[in-house]
Amino acid sequence: MSAKRILMIVGDFVEDYEVMVPFQALQMVGHKVKAVCPGKKTGDKVRTAVHDFEGDQTYSEKRGHDFALNGDFDAVHPEQFDALVIPGGRAPEYLRLNPKVLEIVRHFAEAKKPIAAICHGAQLLTAAGVVKGRGVSAYPAVGPEVTGCGGTFHNIPVDDAFVDGNLVTAPAWPAHPKWLADFLGVLGTKIVP
Repeated sequence: MSAKRILMIVGDFVEDYEVMVPFQALQMVGHKVKAVCPGKKTGDKVRTAVHDFEGDQTYSEKRGHDFALNGDFDAVHPEQFDALVIPGGRAPEYLRLNPKVLEIVRHFAEAKKPIAAICHGAQLLTAAGVVKGRGVSAYPAVGPEVTGCGGTFHNIPVDDAFVDGNLVTAPAWPAHPKWLADFLGVLGTKIVP
């Protein structure tokens, strides 16, 4: 397996598990992950939030960890990366207002490079206009955005993932085992026990 260069776009109050787990797991299997945030540089940190499912009508939110960036957003050239990861949380809500973020997402979609988005990460896909005719899963509250942008929303169990060609999506962090395994499959990564 050759190591892939993976770009991860994050922002303040990205979901803690949805940034930490894929960042570490993808590196663990040999890939090179560059985590960037608009307006921040290598070594800067973003604050994370822990979203939990505690029986309320929506998720609860608690302060998470600080997550250190290992890349400079202004230096990103998407053509130098093989794949894109978009974690959820509250960050996608405002990251989708950044034209360069949307340009980067469009690059990966148009080049048919692997894209993994989880939870509210699909908001970057909808804002970039890349879900038309595609099957997408996300946190259920994002479903209307997916269908409103011409995609087909798949309301699957919270621990499941959905694959549509190069696009791997999931509802929330309980899907990490399936979502990451499916993404590794799309990347061509083989894990040999």
